[in-house]
Amino acid sequence: MPTGRVARPGPSCFSGLFPGNFPLARGGTGDTLGLMAKLGILISSAPDRPAFRHGVRFAEAALGRGLDVYLYCLDDAVSGVRDADLQGLKAKGLKLYACAYGAHQRGLPVDDSAAYAGLTVVSDLVAGTDRFVSFD
Repeated sequence: MPTGRVARPGPSCFSGLFPGNFPLARGGTGDTLGLMAKLGILISSAPDRPAFRHGVRFAEAALGRGLDVYLYCLDDAVSGVRDADLQGLKAKGLKLYACAYGAHQRGLPVDDSAAYAGLTVVSDLVAGTDRFVSFD
């Protein structure tokens, strides 16, 4: 029977994402070779939608595991760039990007709350990260 609670991602949410001996953190032991795993996250949902919150919590869990996290806000998620949780993660090392066109279309200011860029950055993140996930 459902309890009405929303599950928060924790260490177990990475079990399928980073299987086996995937390098998870700097200075790792054994077969990790001391590499830093790069995780790309795309969020396109509005800040009041569960997918936005889940994406933010996923980024938080990944940062907590020592991953190098790149998050791109697209479409409705652009309005959540100034979200206190996102800005807190940015202060902890999250690389935060937002769609400049989406901000312009919504009349939002382009400021230093994120690195505003085009979809080319999304392409670069997909190609340059070890794993890429999307929350819609």
